[in-house]
Amino acid sequence: MAEKIPMPKIMLRYEGLFDFNGLYAAITDWAKNYGYRWHESDYKHKVPSALGAEQEINWEITKNVTEYINYVIKIKLHLWDLKELEIEVNGRKKEMTKARLTLNIFGTLNYDWQNTFSGGKFAQKLGGIYNKLMMRDIEVKYIDPLYYRMWNLHAVIKKYFDMQSRHYAYKDYLGEN
Repeated sequence: MAEKIPMPKIMLRYEGLFDFNGLYAAITDWAKNYGYRWHESDYKHKVPSALGAEQEINWEITKNVTEYINYVIKIKLHLWDLKELEIEVNGRKKEMTKARLTLNIFGTLNYDWQNTFSGGKFAQKLGGIYNKLMMRDIEVKYIDPLYYRMWNLHAVIKKYFDMQSRHYAYKDYLGEN
């Protein structure tokens, strides 16, 4: 029987001008580089108001790590006051998006995702024993890497939005310039 271990949610908020196609490309490139499969599970576009449109987009990226372990990372993107603008960058016109957004990253580790131990009572009992024996291995080898992968994706998105600082917070307190 398939079991799920949810990871803590990671959130990012942004307001301003950005290239939505570039954000999409950055996330899909990240997924491809780490061997994940990409799926857009939901897309809602609400009628624009005076402030702009509203969109809700759900992306799901999955990776079968082993025959027993599977990773699922869900990205929920909610945009408000969305306006498509055409601006000039280096003498060329470029489509940009101005919006407020919230991006949530959810991760789940699924073990026995192929339902190997979902047959009769004996198979379920055997699966329970196997899970107890493997839990330490699962925690060290699979849960931590998934969580760090989620933070890595978060860092890629922050870098895309140019939200990472170039200096650390305590630079002035340490007497450095």
